[in-house]
Amino acid sequence: MRILLQFPEGLKQHALAYAKTLESAGDEVIISASPTFGACDLALDEMKSIKADKLVHYGHAEFHHVDANVEYVHFSLDADLSILDKSLAHLLAYKRIGLVTTIQHIHQFEAIRRFYEEHGKEVVVGKPHGFAKKPGQILGCDVGSASRLDKEVDAFVYFGGGIFHPLGAVLQTTKPFLVVEPFRGSVEFLDNYRDIYRKKSRGKVLSSLGAKRFGIMVSTKNGQHNLNLGRLLKAKIEKQGMQAGMLIANTFDFDSLNNMLEFDAFVNTACPRIAIDDTDRLRKPLLNANELMEVLSLKQEDAKPEA
Repeated sequence: MRILLQFPEGLKQHALAYAKTLESAGDEVIISASPTFGACDLALDEMKSIKADKLVHYGHAEFHHVDANVEYVHFSLDADLSILDKSLAHLLAYKRIGLVTTIQHIHQFEAIRRFYEEHGKEVVVGKPHGFAKKPGQILGCDVGSASRLDKEVDAFVYFGGGIFHPLGAVLQTTKPFLVVEPFRGSVEFLDNYRDIYRKKSRGKVLSSLGAKRFGIMVSTKNGQHNLNLGRLLKAKIEKQGMQAGMLIANTFDFDSLNNMLEFDAFVNTACPRIAIDDTDRLRKPLLNANELMEVLSLKQEDAKPEA
């Protein structure tokens, strides 16, 4: 069997060892060297190009169904749970907490839940939502396990590494949001990011009010492709007498986008995190669909004749 092996950036250092394990069973293994940002970004074109019988995608759970032979291999991280003791002092004022994590710590989830319950907390766990597959799981682009609980809890607790995943949840909720990071040994609230990103979003909208030519970014990645949304936004822009161009790519190169000097602003329809995390990489405003609609609404208001 010919196998294409795909690892995300943080786990690529394990690719050769894993390939040798598969080769020892008699399989031919080829390793994808392309960047990948999750199960929304499967190496399907490479799989087709080398006529692979199977793609083994390491580190993520299934994102959505694709018409290909894909095996998803989870990567579990055993984190030291003793840091949970440190988190209790931050949660004294909160009785009912919403608990979330990533797929890498799902195997520890029940132990974390029991810890808080044994210390007098009522723990609420959101059901799988959208692309997430496990109770309490969040993705960078799917935080329904948290946002759906916003009215039911006093605070949220995220257990896991970094702030990439919890940041998406923070921006979609309103309650205090505590991040318990076992690898750096830190416990901190991320609530201040709400105001930071609200101001950034408002700034992008205001700086786009003079834009007349928009570049609409459409990805070819299996879980990010949204051509229909791109067409819809293009039609709305043109309806107001402005110009829009559809830009297609698998992975957007921001240096290349910066060379497209004709555009006054860009609109993202790919991974929703692009318009949150990558705005500083472009010299022109980078809007999401909702921000574009706000721009169009404000432009329309300005264009109305005074009574």
